[in-house]
Amino acid sequence: QVQLVESGGGLVQAGDSLRLSCAVSGRTSSIRARGWFRRAPGKEREFVVSISASGGRTSYADSVKGRFTISRDYAKNTVYLQMNSLKPDDTAVYYCARARLGVGITTDPSQYDSWGQGTQVTVSS
Repeated sequence: QVQLVESGGGLVQAGDSLRLSCAVSGRTSSIRARGWFRRAPGKEREFVVSISASGGRTSYADSVKGRFTISRDYAKNTVYLQMNSLKPDDTAVYYCARARLGVGITTDPSQYDSWGQGTQVTVSS
């Protein structure tokens, strides 16, 4: 069993920064692609960013390109999401996820088999 635990959310003002963390514990023998998704109030879950198992490839949603950066620390088995220049539209619950074995970077949530519980990010104007 694998557990993903997000942290780092909070209430900030527009223009501020936050760094989210997603730590993986449990049966983590395989290194896999990871991703972040978010769900805003009254909206569908949407893809934010994905990073390959090697860390060498990333894919960002257009809405966050140039503002968000994903990275991973293999020693800590943790993925980070650095969010800069936050906007009120970034307000959402952010979820990290682990891709299925053999899957590379992907925007498709069905290709992720483990999810965290989510962390709330609220950006005030």
